[in-house]
Amino acid sequence: MRKSIHILIAALTLTVSATHAAPISAIGIENQYANVIAQIGSPYITVTAIESDPNTDPHSFEVSPKIAAQIAAAALIVENGLGYDDWADKMLAASPNPARLVIDVQHLRNLPDEAPNPHLWYDPATMPAVADAVAAELGKLDPAHAAAFQANAAKFKAGLTPWLQSIAAFKAKYPNLSVAVTEPVGNYLLTAAGARILTPFTLQTAIMNGTDPAPQDVTAQNSLFTTHQAKIFVYNQQVTDPLTQSFLALAHANQIPVVGVYETMPTGINYQDWMLAETTALDKAAATGQSTESLSPGSPH
Repeated sequence: MRKSIHILIAALTLTVSATHAAPISAIGIENQYANVIAQIGSPYITVTAIESDPNTDPHSFEVSPKIAAQIAAAALIVENGLGYDDWADKMLAASPNPARLVIDVQHLRNLPDEAPNPHLWYDPATMPAVADAVAAELGKLDPAHAAAFQANAAKFKAGLTPWLQSIAAFKAKYPNLSVAVTEPVGNYLLTAAGARILTPFTLQTAIMNGTDPAPQDVTAQNSLFTTHQAKIFVYNQQVTDPLTQSFLALAHANQIPVVGVYETMPTGINYQDWMLAETTALDKAAATGQSTESLSPGSPH
């Protein structure tokens, strides 16, 4: 009997230890956020990215029962906000859990609901704030490793230095450089780099929202290429249609260099290197007229 009790106690101890050692389950709704979570939380967490295919339109994303179950089970979730991934809010409401921690990047950045550009990951101020918030929340879930999470956040932010330096260098070399865009995907980066975006914002939002643009806006955009007012064309590689493809053809015909941007992070690259590659591509376009329409892992091509 005494031996049986000892065996039972040992089994319970192993169960408690296994439960304690189980990694935290975290989700980044977009894979760029999942990548940052992984860098902050490794090796004490498991991270799932819900939207991760750079060849699909995130605006047409459809939720599956598997995704609903993953969201219900997660201890930490990072979402973009600003209506970009509002389907996630519906999933969270459908599986209430007061212990679950949610970081809404819109609210983290103190942005109003009417903020017109939801592509927050291109803003140099966004991911440092996300890193700090993730470290703090993971520290609540796993206090024993709170110091490691804080150290990882500091390392992540230090890893952004080459990108921030490249932005500053571009701004100094090419002040007020005129660019055209399809959507406001890369606008935060372009603004930080001192570029002047000539495309009517009404055209950008119409393309972003899948509505018919005003004919005068299309005419204005076309003239940016034919008159060479635009020195670079920043093209959303992930959401295209005949109109955006016509702009791309016009840019090619007028030797306007093209830089591709994305709504989810390209595969085989981390967030820091992705942003640095985008800024390097802008620099090559301005300096030599070289296009970088798509990114290969780790560098533009």
